[in-house]
Amino acid sequence: MNYRRFGKTDLLVSEIGYGAWAIGGEAKVGDVQIGWGPSDDATSIRSLHTALEQGINFYDTADFYGLGHSEALIGGVFGNSDKVLIATKVGQKPGTSKPVDIDYSKAYILEACELSLGRLHRDQIDYYQLHVANISHLQQGDCIEAMELLRKQGKIRYWGISLATYNPFPEAEYILDNQLGDGFQLVFNIINQKALPLLSKMAGQGYGVIARMPLQFGLLSGKFSATTHFPVSDHRSKRLTPEIITNANRLLEQVWPLADKYQTSRSLLALSYIMSFPEISVTIPGIRTAEQARDNTGRITPLSAEDLGQLCDLYDTGFSQLLDQMQLQG
Repeated sequence: MNYRRFGKTDLLVSEIGYGAWAIGGEAKVGDVQIGWGPSDDATSIRSLHTALEQGINFYDTADFYGLGHSEALIGGVFGNSDKVLIATKVGQKPGTSKPVDIDYSKAYILEACELSLGRLHRDQIDYYQLHVANISHLQQGDCIEAMELLRKQGKIRYWGISLATYNPFPEAEYILDNQLGDGFQLVFNIINQKALPLLSKMAGQGYGVIARMPLQFGLLSGKFSATTHFPVSDHRSKRLTPEIITNANRLLEQVWPLADKYQTSRSLLALSYIMSFPEISVTIPGIRTAEQARDNTGRITPLSAEDLGQLCDLYDTGFSQLLDQMQLQG
């Protein structure tokens, strides 16, 4: 495992992190599925131990994943260990008049942080994130004031923002222009390259960058077909329609020869693409089994400038249109 500095912080993070959304298990708010289908806690716990054995030291979760269950599992396995770095998020909660409430008030963030610390069994959160706050929340300022207070109190070491999937620009530019926080989490992979123009500015100003969804809901594993079935409790059952999978697979036929060229798996090719950008600190594939922890920590191979250019061209000519289709699907 290789490690990179997270921006200007003193955090040294494994290039491959652990995305902990799926181990939250089945969860639903109102009629909205917010999980990845059934999970087994014993399997999840084994995956966390295996990930650490494989050199993963960065674990990304949120208080909304499994409505706290993901945090509780991580806390039960690692507790206050200094061998791991824990990143979690705040801002989403079950709603009253609607399925999901967004709350970035100062009082709520301070309260939610205490609850996360309790579930994680930690004295301090290494990296605390605003969970897709929008520009109005940032301009209002309560959430920023709360994060700085938590840092001053020693409840968190560093903080940042998790940016929206399809339009990361307004919030990223506000944070950059005002030199706030320490890092960004954004969607970046072979299919979704929207955030690419932001990377150099983020790194140039000393921000750490987390790339989430490196396999684009599993499409970049190359294992799905139009007949793939997701359980109703898996949010992908609504998002990955047969048409979207078919269109993705058609475009990916132009990508898979690179896996043969680099003598790697399709998933590791997708991870290697991301980590070919030195601006990225860590990428966080979703992991829920020990096998996935081992598979995702195989050899990362930097891609050549020519191959990166080819994938960039493919985004312009095909994947960007697929992404528009996915955005309409929700």
